Amino acid sequence: MDARPKMIYLPDTMINWPWPRAINPHFEDVKAEVGASFRDFRALSPESQAAFDKCDFEHIRIGCELMNVFFLLEEYTDNENGAVTKDIVDLVIDALHNPHKIRPEGESIIGEIARQFWARAIKTASLSSQRHFLETFTAYLHSVVVEALDREQGHMRSIDDYLKLRRLTIGATPSFAICEMGMDLPDEAFYHPAIVELVECSTDMIIIGNDIVSYNKEQAAGSDGHNLISTIMLELGLDIGGAIAWAAHYHAELQKRFIDGLAKVPSWGASVDVLVKEYLDGIAIWPRADTCWSYEGQRYFGTRGPEIQQTRLVPLLPKAKCIIA
Repeated sequence: MDARPKMIYLPDTMINWPWPRAINPHFEDVKAEVGASFRDFRALSPESQAAFDKCDFEHIRIGCELMNVFFLLEEYTDNENGAVTKDIVDLVIDALHNPHKIRPEGESIIGEIARQFWARAIKTASLSSQRHFLETFTAYLHSVVVEALDREQGHMRSIDDYLKLRRLTIGATPSFAICEMGMDLPDEAFYHPAIVELVECSTDMIIIGNDIVSYNKEQAAGSDGHNLISTIMLELGLDIGGAIAWAAHYHAELQKRFIDGLAKVPSWGASVDVLVKEYLDGIAIWPRADTCWSYEGQRYFGTRGPEIQQTRLVPLLPKAKCIIA
């Protein structure tokens, strides 16, 4: 007999977050343009393409195309072993570092998609943002290989070790580069400990929000080994509700750390301070955006997202041998 709960309660972790939901006024036009060009690659199976078409991605073109690359990487590596995943990661890294080089014949289409994405991005992105993106996205790619090895070996991490890896596999820091592509944010600001702490707080909030809403689908598919809720349950001996409550409490602590941390950001002069504020506003809105996408898209809850966002209750899915991601 299955003693698990029939319903999962999803706490509203963002209820007190002061950055509200907002939509870029150019979103619909850019979404249609990028979506059409992405479909031309025929990189997904019909089922995965249908799931992709239901998702609303970031607002500006570079952001939209980056989300496409993330989506494909997940689609192509989520069920692969470490060796296959490394091959995919290596070709993406090569494509990013050689955006004007023709990709080899017979190579996975993800290489060409990554190449075209970066070839367009470098036309308008500041040099500093390009450096920051390549650094953080490469770290993300290598972490995807580590995740694949963990999955292949059935390795479960401690909460601390999981968060260290998840801060990379979540893909937040390369995504934050979108917020600085229109500015020359100096390294002394970008790498300052106060800024790094705020980036980590935002990243951890995104991790918690994502892992809470994705847990149900992942546990049903048997792919919840790389999920904070499973990690908490294993290490602390908690049930699903207890693990989610633990994560929500940590989320509240992160919000306070972020707000308090803003007061610790130094001044680099008026011209840089205005850039820093814009960048920090961008990383502050990201947890809100991720939460909105989780419920308003159909990746985790189908068409019931808005309803579940109101009731905060979702039926626990039964274990299945296979579930389409």
